[in-house]
Amino acid sequence: MVWTGTWVSDRLGIELAGDDELRGLLGLALRRNPKRAHLLVSGVLGKHVPQLPSVVHGHGVTLGRRVRALLGPEEAARAVVLGYAETATALGHAVADGLETAPYLHSTRRPVASVPSAGGFEESHSHATSHLLLPEDPAFFDRGGEAGRGPLVLVDDEFSTGNTVLNTLRDLHARHPRDHYVIVALVDMRAPGDAGRLAAFAEETGARVDVVAHARGTVRLPEDVLARGLRLVEEQDGRTADPLVPCAPAAAPVRLELGWPAGLPDGGRHGFTPDHRARLREALPAMAARIVDGLGGPEQAGRVLVLGFEELMYAPLVLARALEEAGLDVRFSTTTRSPVLAVDDPGYAIRTRLAFPAHDDPADGPGERYAYNVAGGGFDTVLAVVDSAADTPALHAPGGLLAQLATAAPRVALAVVPAHTPVPRTPDRQESPVLPAPLRGPDFSSYEPDDVGWLLQDLSAVRLEAPVEEREEAVQSGGAHYAESLPVEYQPTEEYQELYRDALAGSAARIARAVGTVTELVLAERSPRPVLVSLARAGTPVGVLMRRWARHRHGTELPHYAVSIVRGRGIDANALRWLAAHHDPADVVFVDGWTGKGAITRELADALAGFPGFDPEIAVLADPGSCVRTYGTREDFLIPSACLNSTVSGLISRTVLRDDLVGPHDYHGAKFYRELSGSDVSRDFVAAVAARFDEVADAVDQQVNEAASADRAPTWEGWAAVERISEEQGIHDVNLVKPGVGETTRVLLRRVPWKILARRGAGADLAHIRLLAEQRGVPVEERDDLPYTCVGLIHPRYTRGATGADGKAVGSA
Repeated sequence: MVWTGTWVSDRLGIELAGDDELRGLLGLALRRNPKRAHLLVSGVLGKHVPQLPSVVHGHGVTLGRRVRALLGPEEAARAVVLGYAETATALGHAVADGLETAPYLHSTRRPVASVPSAGGFEESHSHATSHLLLPEDPAFFDRGGEAGRGPLVLVDDEFSTGNTVLNTLRDLHARHPRDHYVIVALVDMRAPGDAGRLAAFAEETGARVDVVAHARGTVRLPEDVLARGLRLVEEQDGRTADPLVPCAPAAAPVRLELGWPAGLPDGGRHGFTPDHRARLREALPAMAARIVDGLGGPEQAGRVLVLGFEELMYAPLVLARALEEAGLDVRFSTTTRSPVLAVDDPGYAIRTRLAFPAHDDPADGPGERYAYNVAGGGFDTVLAVVDSAADTPALHAPGGLLAQLATAAPRVALAVVPAHTPVPRTPDRQESPVLPAPLRGPDFSSYEPDDVGWLLQDLSAVRLEAPVEEREEAVQSGGAHYAESLPVEYQPTEEYQELYRDALAGSAARIARAVGTVTELVLAERSPRPVLVSLARAGTPVGVLMRRWARHRHGTELPHYAVSIVRGRGIDANALRWLAAHHDPADVVFVDGWTGKGAITRELADALAGFPGFDPEIAVLADPGSCVRTYGTREDFLIPSACLNSTVSGLISRTVLRDDLVGPHDYHGAKFYRELSGSDVSRDFVAAVAARFDEVADAVDQQVNEAASADRAPTWEGWAAVERISEEQGIHDVNLVKPGVGETTRVLLRRVPWKILARRGAGADLAHIRLLAEQRGVPVEERDDLPYTCVGLIHPRYTRGATGADGKAVGSA
């Protein structure tokens, strides 16, 4: 037989060296991952490669028995087992089965509001990096009786660099120190340079650390393997399609009732005890019989694949094992979050790929999920096993998992395991509150649900609006911060709306070109799969458009979230914690609409000082102030989304930060103005710009090439200009000087304007500015020396009735 690592090895020079059985356990594939080019694909894990359930379960049980022999019966009775999500959840279960008496917990990427985190750690090379530990029993890690905490057995499919294990050990040892750890893996692939790191940890802590593995070896990587691997993935993506086996249209999936025992957890996400194990074993034969009957018997079922769901591996595995014992020809594998290249070659481990949208409302937002080696596997029946949290309309939708499976097998069946809901914790047991998932349309905002997830709390029911003049006086007197209230939403006149429509028609192509340019620069220079995080709300339409460009031009679905940042108060720290728990901070790219003088750019850099891993550089559509390196243009022109407020930003207000509404564990707030839906143009704006993407594609490519060799270092010339204007106008406060078309528009819509400085001959870019100024009685001064198209000056030292720069009314004493 051809080794399933041959294709990658021949092209990239990757080698496996070690025990004789290593190649029988592992093949190779290429990741769509900028952190590690290759993927070790296990043939006995039941994740990417369908395998006999007895083989998958047997390898884990064998490892568990070896651990039991290492520990001895007394210590084994005191041990606890921890597995890693998502790949090793079933393997950890099986190791605990081999130990017989150990409770089991696996890490998870699905937060649960009722369960505080007992720890967490990072898997730096993974597609989804952050792991949570959410045991229902707060004393889970303290098991061991009077003799103290027993051994902790950590289980992963492979032990490569040791980073993940060391991150776990350090986190848990700080919280629950003990004197014995056992690391278990199917393969120990540490390089010589990594081998001493566990010994150093043991010496540092005084704990004993053992390693148990089926096979040992190393991966030899050429120095340039990452760059070459990424190029090879791009080449293959450009000329190969995921091969599918044609089949007759399938009937609607058959839903099978399992008769899952009431109160029995679906797995180890929140803990799985020996009593749970015994109950499951007792119930398995009856559940298997129901499945066989539901499929019409072994002959009608034919060759069966039991397909688990991401972290839900163990319940489908033991169900498949019971079907195997009942005489069915059955294999087992699961879906996964990890993007891997598929190549239909016998020497490659991932032959086929089915892609489908996530269907369990994941905390990190929508995205693609995958089932590998299902198509072309010769299966007559695929039985998908999911938990009830994943039995959603998206699962059954056209293009969803069940529809994709129907292209790969003549018959599809579905079994649903009740998702275990832990008992709510009492307040005195809460350690670290789990942050809520992002808000999404249509419940919050008028954008499509996958356009943006808002890391905000909904304050729609709270009255926050105040007259503009009242707010200005309170802010300038020091009695309030501008983020503690909201201005009354500006309702545009028909004349103003007509100006907006004209502006959009005239500038849509220019905006599309800037969107394409900034997106391509982000993809080329920041991350090939960035996580877009727009600064609500001016940055959010831009984030939506960047996401649309990546999908239109590259077929890439980028996650996009909106967070709050407040001048003088910093960025929402809880939003950053959520992002760090669900994404690699290095992939996060902060997005804004434009720069003025660069105040928010500086604010963000200061705010991120306490959050290592995040890059403070903002990507903006327009950078007239020369404050950033990543931008679509440095022209100061009219971006029509600046013309309006919520009605072009998903009907979301600006963000609110007030102590009586936002607690230490809350996101900043905002309102959803559902009542303004009749005036909403948010989707129209995005559609109008996106319609010009093809038209500007060549210009974008040229602009990106020019940018690659240009000096884009910030000069901060905008800040210098603002300081000069502040002094010459007698204001002496740069916060009251708002440069650029976008910022000037904000002054006219949300603040009390004093005057507008306009570059002579600016033309159509200032038509809406002139109309707003006329409506509010604000003078417009023509200037020849402005570095910006216009500058808005907020009324200095404002009191109601004031007209002078000193804050006093003209004619008063």
